[in-house]
Amino acid sequence: MIVVGLGLLALGGELLVRGSARLAAAAGISPLVVGLTVVALGTSSPELAVSLRAVTSGQSTLALGNLIGSNIFNILLILGLSALLVPLAVARQLVRRDVPVMIAASLAVPVLGLDGRIGRLDGLLLLAGLIVYLVWLVGAAMRSGQTTVAPRPVGSCGWRNHWVTHAALVIVGLGVLLLGARYMVTGATALARWAGLSDLVIGLTVVAAGTSLPEVAASLIAGLRGERDIAVGNVIGSNIFNLLCVLGGTAAVARQGVAVPPSALRFDIPVMVAVAVACLPILITGFVVSRGEGALLVAFYVAYTMYLALDASGHDALGPYSWLMAVFILPLTALGLAGGLVGWLWRRRC
Repeated sequence: MIVVGLGLLALGGELLVRGSARLAAAAGISPLVVGLTVVALGTSSPELAVSLRAVTSGQSTLALGNLIGSNIFNILLILGLSALLVPLAVARQLVRRDVPVMIAASLAVPVLGLDGRIGRLDGLLLLAGLIVYLVWLVGAAMRSGQTTVAPRPVGSCGWRNHWVTHAALVIVGLGVLLLGARYMVTGATALARWAGLSDLVIGLTVVAAGTSLPEVAASLIAGLRGERDIAVGNVIGSNIFNLLCVLGGTAAVARQGVAVPPSALRFDIPVMVAVAVACLPILITGFVVSRGEGALLVAFYVAYTMYLALDASGHDALGPYSWLMAVFILPLTALGLAGGLVGWLWRRRC
């Protein structure tokens, strides 16, 4: 099931990116707007399906772990791997508008979950934030003229260039992505259950990786095809949709809301917030994600996964490993990011 799921995800990602890019060109819509909306919402649909199924079956911690793990996975691994393949140019409006929205949505999670649960009212507030964001996004794009980019005539060169064909590619791509994610998550979750992991750990790792594979396929293929606005916009947009739409919608429909375990408040949610905040100095310095920065992001995802594995197994190396990360690695990385940001600001001043 895992192998079949991976194949379907690769196929679905190719169809989705190809159809979205061609549809955007045909309609004169900026690829950045498409990446932040259509592609981001489409690739976040597996998270929504899994989270809704989890809360209806009484596994709300699995739903929360899925969302937190997916957001960490999206930035550290997907953005990192995409940058390793090809350096990613970042649109300025993405850094100035959408990254701050992602950071604000990430900060809202620990605030709303301080009482140990994200209830229905909290979910409705997150959904209201999504509506405000979408209205703001489209309005800003219309005012700046970024909704249109030299429309390309279609329909006169055969069915392959017709907008209906492009829309069909998007729909079929989304369907194949959902099917692939279902196979992947079902098989991977069964293996994780067999290994005796908790719902939160399963959500943070196996389910998060499985439901994020559509983002992997869409972003990597978009980067290889030269659609770099879609590659970066998909990651940032997916994180915003995960928090505002998926978490908000899940909490709004769940009778008891979504439980927030103390362990998640102490470690996993702060990691998600820190990763979102770290995006700002990485993306704003030169408005590009270099291969070196991509390697740093991937390395930190490996380090995070190692911590989860050591913690889940109760390994004796957890204490020294945590001390090394807290005392040396994380402070040095923070200093490096801060130094790069200060240097960039100084160069702009001069």
